[in-house]
Amino acid sequence: MEAADLARRLLWVVKLGGSLAGSPHLKRWLAVLGDAGGAAVIVPGGGPFADQVRTAQRQYGFDDAAAHHMALLAMEQYGRMLAGLHAGLRPAASRAEIARARRARATAVWMPTRMVLGAPRIAASWDVTSDSLAAWLAGALAADRLVLVKSVALTGNPIAATALARRGIVDSAFPDYVARGAREAWCVDDARHADMARAFRTGRGPGIRVLARAEPKARSAA
Repeated sequence: MEAADLARRLLWVVKLGGSLAGSPHLKRWLAVLGDAGGAAVIVPGGGPFADQVRTAQRQYGFDDAAAHHMALLAMEQYGRMLAGLHAGLRPAASRAEIARARRARATAVWMPTRMVLGAPRIAASWDVTSDSLAAWLAGALAADRLVLVKSVALTGNPIAATALARRGIVDSAFPDYVARGAREAWCVDDARHADMARAFRTGRGPGIRVLARAEPKARSAA
């Protein structure tokens, strides 16, 4: 299959961690994703905008429902910033807007507030961050691949989602969300943007495969 045909066939949900706001690789990632011909949907982290929500909640003591809504808006602020850095990125707040961006061969940057607040089963809790929301969106869109881009280098391949949660690399709800929503999940560090470009050509996820459930240990021979 030609690269262009493969890019059109597969749908990738790519979560760009908020920590990439300070990464020297951020613009390279945006170039790779923005040139993907409509194959990708970016889920923005909260970045420094979500940090401000956490600080304000500690200071003023408002409830988690308010913080949840504000954190979603923080993701949108970060997403708007990303879209302002590359002409190939288009903000999208609904399935219809995501579909329109794809038809125009643009890369959608998800504005999550409308869809998430319209899904009451998503808990209004700091246990559910943009990692879990990316897995939820992958399920909602029936995406072929979920990729988490993190500012941390991982070892071991594959790695269980529960192990990532124990290490604080993803939120504690992520293992359940990825088990329910993602057909195939991967995690890659921010220095490996070239691997993402290659993934669009080959269809194989970049970095390390993330298992929804840990693989059972092999039994020793009797």
